[in-house]
Amino acid sequence: MTKRVQAKHKLDRRMGENIWGRPKSPVNRREYGPGQHGQRRKGKLSDFGVQLRAKQKLKGYYANISERQFRKIYAEAVRMRGDTGAHLIGLLEQRLDAMVYRSKFVPTVFASRQFVSHGHVTVNGKRVTISSFRVKVGDVVELKSRTKELAIVLEASQSTERDVPDYLEVDHKKMTAKMTRVPTPTEVPYPVQMEPHLVVEFYSR
Repeated sequence: MTKRVQAKHKLDRRMGENIWGRPKSPVNRREYGPGQHGQRRKGKLSDFGVQLRAKQKLKGYYANISERQFRKIYAEAVRMRGDTGAHLIGLLEQRLDAMVYRSKFVPTVFASRQFVSHGHVTVNGKRVTISSFRVKVGDVVELKSRTKELAIVLEASQSTERDVPDYLEVDHKKMTAKMTRVPTPTEVPYPVQMEPHLVVEFYSR
């Protein structure tokens, strides 16, 4: 589980952006950061500060995965041929918890991680409880029978708050999803601008 389940919106306020695009985000009411010094005048960030913020925002978006996990994913992206930033986004989107969230089976990426860890999700008919499990193109992700009838699932699937991206085939009647291709950064529906090239620069220092 993430270390920021209870205070996840602090990340929104620290970044000054509604990272997940949620209507309940405190940024919609208070754009300044949390704490007693949150309203003080912001100074200009250094290049390092800009790169660090880009990394924190991207890492935080995926349920605030650990630094160790995030760096491991980055290292794998570096080993792949081509654009490291694009590969980084592709690997993050192939995480099982990210795919369950993108498929609108749950309202938040934090709920998605919990669903996976509690055994509510199967991949190609086999139960998977590891949220970082990598979904391959063509794999079928499905919710377990009893889970399909949960109120949180039905509400999320019918929500108009966000749409299912084009690189996923989702059947909300059967509660199944399949990734048709690994997405490019421009295809991923982030509510705010993500800058994977700055993340690459941060780790390349």
